[in-house]
Amino acid sequence: MADKKDYYEVLGVDKKADEAKIKNAYRKLAKKYHPDSNPGDADAEAKFKEASEAYAVLSDPEKRKQYDRFGHSAFDGSGGGGGGFDFSNMGDIFSEFFGGFAGGGSGNSWFDDLFGGRASRSRGPEPSRGADVRVSTRITMHEAFTGTIKKINVNFKGECSSCHGSGAKAGTSPEKCHKCGGTGQVVFTQQSFLGMMRSVGECPDCHGTGEIIKEKCPDCRGSGYKAAAKTIEVNIPAGIDNGQFVRIQGKGDPGYKGGTRGDLLVGVSVTNDTEFARDGYDLFSEVYINYPTAVLGGEVNVKTIDGEVIYEVKPGTVSGTRVRLRGKGMPTVRNRNTRGDLYITLIIEVPSKLTEEQTEALEAFRKTLTGKEKIKGKGKKKGIFGKNQ
Repeated sequence: MADKKDYYEVLGVDKKADEAKIKNAYRKLAKKYHPDSNPGDADAEAKFKEASEAYAVLSDPEKRKQYDRFGHSAFDGSGGGGGGFDFSNMGDIFSEFFGGFAGGGSGNSWFDDLFGGRASRSRGPEPSRGADVRVSTRITMHEAFTGTIKKINVNFKGECSSCHGSGAKAGTSPEKCHKCGGTGQVVFTQQSFLGMMRSVGECPDCHGTGEIIKEKCPDCRGSGYKAAAKTIEVNIPAGIDNGQFVRIQGKGDPGYKGGTRGDLLVGVSVTNDTEFARDGYDLFSEVYINYPTAVLGGEVNVKTIDGEVIYEVKPGTVSGTRVRLRGKGMPTVRNRNTRGDLYITLIIEVPSKLTEEQTEALEAFRKTLTGKEKIKGKGKKKGIFGKNQ
């Protein structure tokens, strides 16, 4: 490797140069010796390749470390650094300075000529997956708890029976696009700070398909498929929440050039429930209890989403107390046997009307408190921090 110049010398930078200085040095050399700026100049072409190779190494921290230790032998297999220099990443370097390139290759003839054509050229449009189709359905909270099956009406796109998906009128067939030669891509020349640059883009005539349909199928208007109303049964899993989707594979739009169909995404909307509120897999509700039960304790019937249960109210329960009933919430989507919890808020119900007997009983109870029991904190003032003084 004695005939190769030192990479730092090629770029004209010091060995302690930082990334910004190396990048700036390469930018100047690339602009000066770029093949499009020096057509037919073999010397400029050689210097451009030399500078690009130097930058590819010195801009990569790991490669620079190997080069500083082993020199050029780090990339020719003769030294401790291992195998030869790889130009496969040069397209990334050029895209950083000269713009992106279509496909997996460089898309530029000068790149392929300089670096051995390692980046493969486009061979025409490749098969691509069809688009996903989105629809929606509405279910109740109870259906979300148990799971359900819904029939969804969709416009399903199937292959046109007249042209069998080609898009061309019966008796004809699509022709190769003459502008792009069937690749779907063409080379554009544009002015840049480096001079005239070439880039690859979608063919304006065939719109990237590589084919021209002169006589379109009258039934599908050249699309190759026709939409028809179709009813699909969708299994809505137990535990699904509002705004979530059910994905049905292969029920979306057809693919291109034999590509797979897209998916059908069914958005689920769960109607509001008057008895339960939901947060994730947990449910929330309110349970009204009478005053004696709150004071003395006792059993109350609590409605859950899958039936009633009996809850034992503790003596002295105050209004607004929240209790948790474990495992009485919504099932999880992945395992319907695993459930969230039900949180109930106990509210003491104050009757607006009383019978004479009830009134007398309450008056008798109130008299037992008069002069014998003080309401805690009565007659005491509270300080600014809420403490009794």
